Amino acid sequence: MDKRTLNIWICDARQGAPVLKPFQLMIPQEELATIGLALVKAGLAQGQDDPVLARKGCFGVFGKRKDWDSPIYEGDRLELYSPLLIDPKTVRRKKANQNQDAKFQAAAAKRRARRL
Repeated sequence: MDKRTLNIWICDARQGAPVLKPFQLMIPQEELATIGLALVKAGLAQGQDDPVLARKGCFGVFGKRKDWDSPIYEGDRLELYSPLLIDPKTVRRKKANQNQDAKFQAAAAKRRARRL
């Protein structure tokens, strides 16, 4: 059985500053190279149901979230992401409410200035 080698980069940003390291993925010639296979061969996961990587959106390629069985190609950068600390939806909602409060306060100040 012939084996082929894919040279990829693994960027682990789960703890602190991102660490970028090269990795050679050795796979049989007829087997499809997937993200899941690369994670298992690199020793970062035991399988698809591994609790370390079970949450949605915890890995991707070049900043795009990918699934476990997505193909990986020569020169790709496989990235492992840390969990979100703040929900983006909550932040947008809070910012919108602050802008709305500022509008109401400006309108009230104008009304008070007209009365004086």
